[in-house]
This record gives sequence, C-alpha cells and structure tokens, in this order.
Amino acid sequence: MERRSAEYFLAVVEHGSMTAAAAALYVSQPTLSIAMRRLEARLGVDLFHRSTRALTLTEAGRSLVEPARRILADIDRARRTVQDVVSLQRGELVVSAVPEHAPHPLPAIVARLRERLPDVRVVLRSGTAESVENDLREGRCEVAITDGLLRGGEEVCQHRGPDQEVVLVSPLDVTLPDPLPRARLSEIPLVLEVADHWLRAELGEHLTSVVVDCAHRQAIRTLVSEGAGSAPMARGTAAVVMSGHVPVRLDPPAWRPFILAHRAGPPSPAARAVIEAAGLPAQCPGARRQPLGAGAGSTGVAGSAKVRARSRNAAPALDSLRGS
Repeated sequence: MERRSAEYFLAVVEHGSMTAAAAALYVSQPTLSIAMRRLEARLGVDLFHRSTRALTLTEAGRSLVEPARRILADIDRARRTVQDVVSLQRGELVVSAVPEHAPHPLPAIVARLRERLPDVRVVLRSGTAESVENDLREGRCEVAITDGLLRGGEEVCQHRGPDQEVVLVSPLDVTLPDPLPRARLSEIPLVLEVADHWLRAELGEHLTSVVVDCAHRQAIRTLVSEGAGSAPMARGTAAVVMSGHVPVRLDPPAWRPFILAHRAGPPSPAARAVIEAAGLPAQCPGARRQPLGAGAGSTGVAGSAKVRARSRNAAPALDSLRGS
C-alpha cells in the first residue's frame, strides 16, 4: 500500500464519509472515491459498506486500519531516521511519560539532554500508561517512560531502569513506624491520585481508608501538608515535592517500575540520546520484572523535524543524574 492510499483510507475512516474526508485532504470527492475503488481492486476486497445513509467499514476494512497506521508511522520513521543521521542539532525531541516519574527522575534526564543538545527543544507529553504507550506506537513520541511493561512483544524495545521505592509521606504531626507494615495502611487516612493505576493495583487490598481521591497531582502535596491524609509516592518524588516531611518505608517494600521504551530495532540517534541521558545501555536488553523487594514509535531530530519524543541494582545510573 502506498502512503497516499493509506492516508486517503484513514481519512475516510476518521471523517466517516468521502465528502468530509475529501475536504480535509483538499482533494475532490471523485478523486478520493476513485482512489478508494482502486485500493479495493488492488486488495481484492470491499473496504466499505456504501449506502445512501452512511459509509461504514467492512470486516476487511476494519482489519486494515492498524496496518495502514503502521505504514504511515514506518514511512515517517524511515524519513526522519535518515535526517537523524545528518544532525541532532535542531528541532524537537518529544518524550511521553507517566506523571508518576515526572518529579523524579525525569527532570534530571531532561537536564542531561539539554547539556548534550542545547539547540534541541525538549517536549514532554504526559498521560496514563496506556496513552503513553499509544503515543509511542502511533509515532507521537520517540521515547516512552512508563511504570509497566508495554504490550506488543517485539514491536517495542524496553529498557528496565532502576525501580523507584514507594514510601508513605504524612502530615508533620503524624508519627508512624518505619518500616510500616502494609496491612496498617488500612488504618491510615490516605490521599491517592485517581489515575495512579499501578499503585492501586500494587497496594489495592490495603487501600481501604482512602479519604481523598485526587485528580490534581499538584494538590496532593498541599493536601498532605494541610493534614488531609498521608500519601504513598516514590522516594525520589517525596524528596523533591515533600521536603521537610519524613517518609516511611513499607513492609514488604513496594517498587514502582521504571521502563524506558522505543520502537523495535536499533534506537534512532534521538532515542539513543534519551537512553544515554538516563544512564542506560543503548542495546535493547528486554525488560523483565524483578522480584518484589529484591535489591535496592518513531522519529528523529533534525532541521525542523519533530521527534515524537535495570533492575534496582542499577539504581546508581539514574541516581547519579541528580547531581549532573
């Protein structure tokens, strides 16, 4: 399938009619209709149910949507990879990350990137683990930073960084044992971020005393400081946003995974720059879950192009970034 055919087909899918898709593509409706008929003839199937009321996908049409998206992403990746070879001196580098890694260690990684690529604009996207993964698969970022293994097997390369220890941060007038047995979480008023799915899955059976479900991450610090409740968070995050509060460990401990992923194959120069800034090996090692408590898509950067930018025993790799 040619790029234009893929673009035309996906435009019809998105807009729901030949007329609306043609307007969005700035082509005539007959031109688009002929192109779709030729594509169907080439594939030997009908892609659309055509009626006077609506244009809907056939089963064959539905099966073509994801391959067409991959074709466009792969073409963009190939073009920008060639540009990457030329230069990493200008443009944008887009990284998509879950907010749980935003206070730490993401700022240190970005600071290292800025030292190495002073003329490159770093753009940070944020979202749930699912949306971050979609950003990578659909070419909206070069690197995804998340807290769980991505789906897709060989379609992505996943680097396991140092996991982040989860601690409990409480109001200043609250004194708790250190470490705190997980079972005692059910006795403590808790403030939790609504979208923190990993934490809820990890500690779910003990999260029976949640008093504030907070959709605003920035408000959690103030809620804890004002005495609304205690909040579990990564130790590195607590050091950044809860200075003055004494965190306590959990028993058994909880470790939030740090996963840095890019599309399968050798990393582009842009992806390699992020990987190196994180202190991780550039070679794709795969990502395996570590035993609990053990140890401590795609484009490049060049010209105006946009870059749709180990285990806990490797903790020094990212910890060393704090002072870099």
